[in-house]
Order: sequence, then structure tokens, then C-alpha cells
Amino acid sequence: MQNITIVGAGLAGSLLSIYLAKKGYSVNVYERRPDMRKADISAGKSINLALSTRGIHALKEVGLYDEIKKISIPMYGRMIHALDSSTSLQPYGKDKTEYINSVSRGDLNKKLMDLAEGFQSVKFHFNMPCTSMNMDKNEIYFRNDETGNAEAIKSDITIATDGATSPVRMEMLKVPRFDFKQEYENYGYKELHIPPNADGTFKMETNALHIWPRGSFMLIALPNMDGSFTCTLFLAYDKSLGGESSFEALSSKEKVQQFFEKNFPDAIELMPELLEDFFGNPTGTLITIKCFPWCIDGKLAMLGDSAHAIVPFFGQGMNAAFEDCTYLNECINKYPGDWNSIFSEYQNLRKVNTDAIADLAQENFVEMRDLVADARFQLKKKIESLLYKKFPDTFIPKYTMVTFLRVPYSVALERGRIQESILHELSEGVSEPEGINMEKAQRLITGKLIKLELIT
Repeated sequence: MQNITIVGAGLAGSLLSIYLAKKGYSVNVYERRPDMRKADISAGKSINLALSTRGIHALKEVGLYDEIKKISIPMYGRMIHALDSSTSLQPYGKDKTEYINSVSRGDLNKKLMDLAEGFQSVKFHFNMPCTSMNMDKNEIYFRNDETGNAEAIKSDITIATDGATSPVRMEMLKVPRFDFKQEYENYGYKELHIPPNADGTFKMETNALHIWPRGSFMLIALPNMDGSFTCTLFLAYDKSLGGESSFEALSSKEKVQQFFEKNFPDAIELMPELLEDFFGNPTGTLITIKCFPWCIDGKLAMLGDSAHAIVPFFGQGMNAAFEDCTYLNECINKYPGDWNSIFSEYQNLRKVNTDAIADLAQENFVEMRDLVADARFQLKKKIESLLYKKFPDTFIPKYTMVTFLRVPYSVALERGRIQESILHELSEGVSEPEGINMEKAQRLITGKLIKLELIT
């Protein structure tokens, strides 16, 4: 049986190693960082993950979901925090059977590595950054940070799951006709923290994703198993874009204190270590990466963020990477041992859809920071819910298609835009969802949308 090298022991690499081990492959996983189970490497740059249907499907395929569910907290909707400290819940789904799950990136990664090491054919190698590759020789080169020595690793197949700053992708730039595009947002993010109460209970509603939408910026908070919340502030980098509401402007403890008192009065009361967190944690970057091809001659492929990094505003980065594993597994089943065909079909199936979720994630940033507090937007959401109940096989909310179904992302993007035009037209001059013209709605839906064949 062929041996496979995986570059990167993050979420996608760890899960993929389990898929491959279950097929009988010998798998070596090389990771540039120390073993996170033995060293603290969080560095205050983690955005909690929102595990949903696509990721759950992958975990179920390899028999891991029951274990991961133990470290997940269901979130049934967005809890919107207004400037006057009032709150309102916007449900994610049609009922409580549709929810997303808050899970710590670090805890999930550790659990996946533990489960992967349960297979004798999987071996992890830490402190081994990738330095270059030679696909003519099927060799990947690493530096052993513990010894300082260079190591050449030869394998039949190499799969890069080494993240948004992928060294393997950097090597791919040397391949003729390799297309590459990266786009940084003018926004950064800062991890903050709401500790639990003294008795270990939560200080806010547990089963919700909390959002403080403020037009050009926002704060979010997701629950953790220990009763705390991981908070993330998304803010413009400099004054030219965000004025006084920018990281550049928040240059002193006094300014940060005043900014939070003004914009997040109910949150600051819950954050006793705000100033220490703000100045102690680094400012993270937000990047979208699109590239092609992902594969070389049946020898190498990229998967997850190394092939398609996206911003976190649809909660689909991890879910999309896990779905890559699902599709790659299907291609392995379809073309046993024929890695040229496996990789070719895998990238053709995934490229159009990962481009689509990248676009959807960028669009959702505007929705989260601004539109969720808008009266017209809220009316459209109510109309959308009404139409979903009336035409459940045809008018399916974009969020539902992306999060609770396995509809291809490209289909969700296309249909979502058509449905938005319908909602815009139906909500014109209406104050309540019951006021829409249902005959007109049916005519628009019939005329603009074909029946969606659901993929479950």
C-alpha cells in the first residue's frame, strides 16, 4: 500500500490522516509547530469555530462525531446586542433541530490528533517546518528544529494541509501557469475574553452566538465548555478607513476603555481583563486566497486553507476543509490507486465551490456587522422564513443551504442572490411579513427558481 505524507497537523490534516488510515494507508504527518498537547501555542489568535452540517458529516464518516460532540456547545441563533444593551435572538434555523456548534479550535485539534494516533499507521512529527519540495523526485524537504538538520522525505503521495500561509503553496508558485490571488481585508481582529461566574456558570445566554453589530465594526462572542466566552473584536486597521473606530486610534488604555464603554456597554461589564487582553493579544489578519491548480501529476495536492483560505464570517472555514476530506475520500473510492484521476476530479469538484464560499463569507461580514440591526433586513428575514414554510422545496434560505444542508456552495451563492432579489421586491412598501402579496411571491419564485435537488 502506498505511503502518504501530510504537511500540516491542523484540523484538516489530522482529520485527513484518519480517513487515509481507515483505508489502510501509511500516513506521516509533519507539523512546523510543537505538539500543542504538550506546549501552549495558542498566542491569543484563535477564533472559536462553528461546527455545522458539512463538518459533522465528515466527522460521522470516520466515526468521530460522538467524541467531538462532547466538547461542543449548540448555538440556536444570533443574540443581537443593541447599543442600549437590549437583546434580541434571531434563530438560525426553522426550529431547534437546526443549530451550529461552538467548539474550541485548540480542543478540537488536540482531540483529532489523539484519535488519529489511535491508528498504528499514523505518525506525527512535530517541530518540522517544510522548507521546499521536488516533485520530480517525490521529495519534500523539512528542517528539524530540534536538531537543526535538514531532512528529505520521500513518499508516494503528498497532501498539503499547511494553512493560509502554506509553504507548499509558495513552492507551487514556481509551477508554470499557477494562478494565485490573495486579498487581505482592511480589518483585523483581536481576541478578548469573558470569564465564567465564580460558580462556573455563563454570564450570558449559553446557546447563542452573541453579536454587537455597530455598522462598520462588531464584537462577537462564542461560548466555551468552561463557562467562559471567547470574544473577537473586528475593527478597521487604520484611521483612514475606521476613523476613531480603528486599531490605530485605540493606542492607549484610556482610549480602549472609552471605546468599549461607548460601543459595548453591556459587554465591558463582563470583561475584567479587557485592557490586559487587548494589549497582550496580537492583532490577527483576515485573508482570502484563491489559486489553481491544487494538484501536480497525481503526486501532490493541497487541501483546506492551503488551497482556499477564507474569512470567518460564514463560519465555514473548517467545515469547507472537512468537506474537502469528504470529497477526496469519495474520489479515492471511485478511482482506487489512480491518483491522477483522484486529484483531478477532487479539484474540479471543489474549486468552484470553495470560490463560492469565499465570496459568501465576504458578503456575510457586511450582514453581521451592519445589516442584522437594520429594520428592512429583519423584515426580509421574516418574509424569508414565511416563504420557506410555504415553499420548503424551492425557497430555501441561503444560510440554511450553506449551514444545515450539503448543497454545493456555488448553488447556494447563485440561488441566494436570486432569492435576495425576490425578498427585496416583496419587502418594498411592506411593514409586516403578512403584508406581502403571496400570489406575487409564488409567481416570482416559480419564474426565477427551479426546484432544488437537495443533497443531504
